[in-house]
Amino acid sequence: MNILVLNGSPRPNGSTKRMINAFCEGALSSGNKVDVVDVCSKNINGCTACEYCHTKGKGACIQKDDMQEVYELLNNAEMLVIASPIYYHGISGQLKCAIDRFYSAAYPTKPPHLKKVAMILSSGASNMYDGALFSFQGDFLDYLGLKNMGVFTAHGAENNSASKLNELKAFGESLK
Repeated sequence: MNILVLNGSPRPNGSTKRMINAFCEGALSSGNKVDVVDVCSKNINGCTACEYCHTKGKGACIQKDDMQEVYELLNNAEMLVIASPIYYHGISGQLKCAIDRFYSAAYPTKPPHLKKVAMILSSGASNMYDGALFSFQGDFLDYLGLKNMGVFTAHGAENNSASKLNELKAFGESLK
């Protein structure tokens, strides 16, 4: 299976990245192909709501930034993993810009192979996930109609714990 992971953490060695690495280790060991895009290191602008993609562009965004790389990977992905630290009850702003640009990728239909989605979230406290979960439900499960493969959260001392990393590795291993 082709898996695309969008990493919304600006920290190259932070808790979110460690959780992604554990997931990837498991997924790769099961024969999956995994691409990770660190959106914070990319030049991805926010959607300008110009509607080019829904008119003249026929699904192509008028902006020619690093989101083009994501579009290409998304077009071949069978599963999407959204990974982010929690900032003010939601995903990072950098990741939000990338997700907003799915507006063109989902027009006139969603990416052809994309069927599944999962979310990996890291926070300081257990009651911080409402905004991210709202987006996950509305954007990916409802609007795109993707199969929910799970939401994996770590907060406080769970971040970087062996048990949490093992859980994510096992999840990756379970994907075929």
